[in-house]
Amino acid sequence: MNQLEHPIVKWFAKNKRDLPWRKTSPWGVMVSEFMLQQTPVHRVLPKWIEWMDCWPTAADLAKASPAQVITAWGRLGYPRRALRLHAAAQIIAEDFNNEVPADSQTLLALPGIGEYTAAAISAFAFEQRTLVMDINIRRVLTRIIDGEEHPKPAPSAAEKSARLSLVPLKNAHVWAAATMEFGALICTSKNPSCELCPVISQCQWRKNGYPKTHLVRKSQDWHGTDRKCRGTIVQALRENESLTESAIKKLWPDESQVEKALKTLTDDLLIQRLPRNRYRLPQ
Repeated sequence: MNQLEHPIVKWFAKNKRDLPWRKTSPWGVMVSEFMLQQTPVHRVLPKWIEWMDCWPTAADLAKASPAQVITAWGRLGYPRRALRLHAAAQIIAEDFNNEVPADSQTLLALPGIGEYTAAAISAFAFEQRTLVMDINIRRVLTRIIDGEEHPKPAPSAAEKSARLSLVPLKNAHVWAAATMEFGALICTSKNPSCELCPVISQCQWRKNGYPKTHLVRKSQDWHGTDRKCRGTIVQALRENESLTESAIKKLWPDESQVEKALKTLTDDLLIQRLPRNRYRLPQ
């Protein structure tokens, strides 16, 4: 191990959280990676357990209806992820003998899987040497190596190349998990616990005097947004077999926003329009 890897991996061995997807099947890892996209661990944890109890393999999920999948997704947000996971499960069950493929390039061809998710599944499910770069990992290495508080919004080719050189040839999956956990628990975005950092002496950000980086965030009040409107409609349809358009419009103060949401939800195949202006979850 190099000077950076050894103390972080040692810290991880003593301090890692007991998360169930760290000791599960490749399918369980895949489900966790879909759920953890833009959703924190504490919200994912109970939902992941429910899903794995209900659908322990890809073939089990493949047999479910879209309505069952969207309903089970609950309030995790971005329900298109649920439909993409369902579609990926159907392909895995039919084309891969119910086994999650280990190769990153093959994973990339599945619905809902991008570069990061493919690398993470390959690493955490199959212990392959891949470049896993979530925001926690990027922040840790940006601070230690580059001396900046926050990474750029998207990794550049230069950043990817530099980070790939740090990935160890042996136990690369442990390095990925350790740096990710370290960023989630110690080297956090706000108020990092620098006094607990085992690599503080190597941290270029500390040596530079902790300079602040202007972090541009896309933020908006959740209340009143199109996304909130869509979520309200989907939740109502989870709780009812179907609803008329007039009933749905009573759920939200802006009628034009409801009409827009109904159109986009229908286009995204998250709901179905029925005769007589009724809507339901897709069957």
